[in-house]
Formats: sequence, structure tokens, C-alpha cells
Amino acid sequence: MVLGPVVASLVLTAVATSSFAGTVTVSTAAQLQAAVNTANNAGGSTTILLADGTYTLSDTLYVNVPNVTIQGQSGVRENVIIEGDAMSASAKVGNVIRVAGSNFTLSGVTLRKSGWHLIQVAGEQGAQAPVIRNCILRDAYEQMLKVSNDPTLPAMHSDNGLVENCVFEYTAGIGPQFYIGGIDAHAAHGWTVRGNTFRSIISPSASVAEFAVHFWDGSADNTVEKNLIVNCDRGIGFGLDGQGNQRGVVRNNMVFRSAASAGPFADVGIALIDSPSSSVYNNTVILEDGFGWTIEYRFADTTGVLLANNLTNKQILNRDGASATLQTNVTAAVDAWFVSVTTPDLHLASAVPAVIGKGTAVAGLVDDFDGDPRPSGAVDIGADQFGRTLTPSSPTNLVVR
Repeated sequence: MVLGPVVASLVLTAVATSSFAGTVTVSTAAQLQAAVNTANNAGGSTTILLADGTYTLSDTLYVNVPNVTIQGQSGVRENVIIEGDAMSASAKVGNVIRVAGSNFTLSGVTLRKSGWHLIQVAGEQGAQAPVIRNCILRDAYEQMLKVSNDPTLPAMHSDNGLVENCVFEYTAGIGPQFYIGGIDAHAAHGWTVRGNTFRSIISPSASVAEFAVHFWDGSADNTVEKNLIVNCDRGIGFGLDGQGNQRGVVRNNMVFRSAASAGPFADVGIALIDSPSSSVYNNTVILEDGFGWTIEYRFADTTGVLLANNLTNKQILNRDGASATLQTNVTAAVDAWFVSVTTPDLHLASAVPAVIGKGTAVAGLVDDFDGDPRPSGAVDIGADQFGRTLTPSSPTNLVVR
């Protein structure tokens, strides 16, 4: 039988999107949009594999159902690009992907160019346990990954997300405006942000950019660990004045800002702001511009806080009546202690006497920035445990020495 052109086109479209629930492979933006729509109509439980190429969208990908995976087929994230039309307030595509269904996974792709966010996770619609792994997120007009909430629905929030081994960056070395950030999470509970690199989240004008990683506005019990944050206005933040955070851990992160790359509003490396019962330990924070401190804890609501084993080149500052337990922090680090601050590689270059084995044991501290073990009774101060012999398996933020 010979098919007419219209019928043949319908058959080809059906083949590209007919593997639900299950796995479907796409190679064009139209097929990708159709696959997401079909997954929504089928109730989810679908994996969409993207062949290498660039997928320029004409509208947001709305993931409204659970158990949807969007994944680069090759696993090479640079080779699969999903993009909006512009990094601009006037862009037609606001969010590249908006997730309202639980157990969404995105892996092995690059997202770029959005009028709002590259990914929005809708906590107000109960989107739980998203996984963003081995991706590049770059050049959003607002925050790259947004976790949203509705203050009138306090019981609705996004829990147990994972962001791992990703890169967040502005490729021009500076952002398009001040209302930008890496991960901006409202009312997020139990998330883990691990092994990512954040670069050049810098405001060009008007005000300071948001943090590279920010949990606030009713967030609680989140872990931020083993991330590399380079040349950003602000590094890691828990809470904000009047819109706080509860508990959580910031550990084994490296935060660096050079004097040459600092923006006009360069600010703090790590901040606890209305964030009681939170812990910040074994981080390395080196700020070489004119900003006066590296870590701060702020406001009277910030109580029951632990700040331990942090290695910095400037003071840790108590602001506006906060209280904390400070243990074995070293705040006088110099460039010569590190492999290379110009790279930057903030691994220890040698066995610095002020640092090696001088840390305090902290519950939950079992390894370092690279995943190397922390020997019992011999914890080094900072993110790097010196003297490792293990070569870890290619995290995105590793600089091998």
C-alpha cells in the first residue's frame, strides 16, 4: 500500500511518540514537545531520550505528571542543547522546563536561554523528589533553577530534590541583570545540592545578585556539599531577613572570588540569615576582593548554629544579634597554602601546620570535597583532607593535582 503524504506524516509522528508508557527517542524540538505532551496525556512514567543536537523551543516544556525523565541519549551533556529563544525579559519562552509532577529526572543535557528560569519546580503543586544530574544550566535571564511555592498553601512544598554534578554559569562572565541566581529555593525541604560548579553569577548593575545556592522562605533540612563556587556575588545562603530557613548543613564546599573578577556588588561567601539550628563546617572560602568577611551569621532568630573547621582568608562575622558555637575555624589563610588560587584549585598544597589534623569531629562529617575519607581524630580544617591517594571518579568540579 502506498501512503499519501499526509498519512505518512501522521504515521511518522506516531512512531516518534508512541512508546508510552516506556521510552521514546526524539531528535527535533517538535518531537520533544510532542513527547512531553503525550506523557502528560498518558499520566507519566515515561523516559524521553534526546539524540545529540540543538532543540530550540517555541514554548515551555510543561511536565505535569509523575515519573517523567528527559535524558540525553549519548550522556554527553554538551551535545544535547535545549534552549529558549533568548536570554531576555522579552523572550517568548519564559521557563524552558516547568515541573509540576513528582519524580522528574533531567540528565545529560544543556539548558540555556530563558526569559525566566531554565527549570521551575512547582512546589505549590506538590512536585516532589526531582533529580537534576550531569547537566549544564547557563544564561538564564532570572534564576537558573527555581523552586517555587505559594505562601497561602504552607503545607505544599517540594521535598527531597537532588541537584548533582551540574554546572551553573553565565558564559559572558557576568549576568544580564541583578535578579539572577543559581538555585533559588522557596519552602524546599530535604534537598541535596552536591558536587556542582557555579560560575560568574554576577550582577552588572542596581543591586547584588542572589546566591549561587539559596534555600529560604520556609525551607528546612537541606544539605549543600562538595560544590565549587567561583566568582559569584554571593555563594551559599540559608534564609533571608524575615523569610528564614530551619536547620540544614553546608559542608565541604570551596568558594573563591578573585579581585579581578569581582562584580560591583560582591558580597559574602556563606550566610546564615534567620536560619536557626544550621551547621556550616569544613568549607574553604577565599575572597580576594575588598569585601570584608567570608562567612556571616545574622539576626537574633539565628540560634543554635555550629560553625566549625572552616578555612577562610577573612573573618567570620556575627551580625545583628545572632548566636553560634564556633570551633577550630582558621581565618588567616594565604594563597601559598593552596595548589593554585588562579585556577582556582583550593586543595591544600602542603601539610599546613595550622590546618592538618586540627579540626573538630562533627557528626555527619565522613569525607571531604573529593569524597576522600576524614580519619577519625585527624580531621583537617577546610574542604580538603590533605594527603589523599585516591583518584575519584570524575566529579564535574574536581581539579586533579
